[in-house]
Amino acid sequence: MTVSKRMVRVDELLRRELGSLCEKLVAPHLAALVTITKVECAPDLREALVFVSVLGDAEAQAQALRLLQSVRRELQQELAHRVILKYTPRLRFRADRTAEQADRVLSILDGLHIPNEPNPDAATAAGERE
Repeated sequence: MTVSKRMVRVDELLRRELGSLCEKLVAPHLAALVTITKVECAPDLREALVFVSVLGDAEAQAQALRLLQSVRRELQQELAHRVILKYTPRLRFRADRTAEQADRVLSILDGLHIPNEPNPDAATAAGERE
């Protein structure tokens, strides 16, 4: 299913506004850094899935998600004042584990022992010198 350009713009607008609202309402209460990484709004604008990245351990991530859930109504009200849409979406928060997954893939790749293949250009240059 393709996403329309309008929905991409709405998602980006919601992500930007929620990010600034989080700085105001959430960040002062947390020691961890919270970033809104992505928003996926339903085509009917009734719900939005908000992906949140938290710099910190698992407890900091859980605490941030609990806090976001507890201030969800205030976030929605502020969002309704800042962004004029037919409906203000109901926000659902989910931890964004993309960075963790990328680190895991990189560590797996670093752990692979691939023998170095000879560089064909170096072999050609060495043959020319003989």
